[in-house]
Amino acid sequence: MAGTLLAPPSGIPLERLEQMAMERGYTAQGEMFSVADMGKLAREALGCQAEQLHGGLGGPNRAPVLQHLVSGHPLLIPYDEDFNHEPCQRKGHKAHWAVSTGVLLGVRAVPSLGYSEDPELPGLFHPVPNTPRQPPALPEEGSPGAVYLLSKQGKSWHYQLWDYDQVRDSNLQLTDFSPSRATDGQVYVVPAGGVRAGLCGQALLLRPGDSSH
Repeated sequence: MAGTLLAPPSGIPLERLEQMAMERGYTAQGEMFSVADMGKLAREALGCQAEQLHGGLGGPNRAPVLQHLVSGHPLLIPYDEDFNHEPCQRKGHKAHWAVSTGVLLGVRAVPSLGYSEDPELPGLFHPVPNTPRQPPALPEEGSPGAVYLLSKQGKSWHYQLWDYDQVRDSNLQLTDFSPSRATDGQVYVVPAGGVRAGLCGQALLLRPGDSSH
């Protein structure tokens, strides 16, 4: 999903991605419990840059993550998935990956350069493609309901808007391997240090690769 958003879009069949991940020892069933391994797979399969984020989506990481999305690049986030695909907190028992492809910002004023109002939703502004624009002011951390990530989980048919703080909190509490998975008789690849070391407080910032390669 993220590959199709990188320019030029990297078209690679899901089966090939899974085959590569199995050959490299990253996965046994399609599971990915390591952000580092997901980054290696993205770099090799998509030819993109993949920056591994540590320490969660809040604090000093918040502005770079939002700037990354404002620039139009995808973000891969492990999180606990609720029944409606939205983020929840289950200590990592429901750990899944989501791709975020955009951001909805609540701002006091729209920058004067490079935005147009939605014809159907007054007060909603979109960047005008291929024109210079002034970046929007990022809402302060802790301002409730001001930042939403446009996100999609693989099994979901639709993009959803997720409150940034809920995504941040879900990502920060991925600590345990699901007991039901541990006893289902299947083999899984879990990194040294478990789910906490592999996923907790981590994400991947993907950017198009160097076109000279």
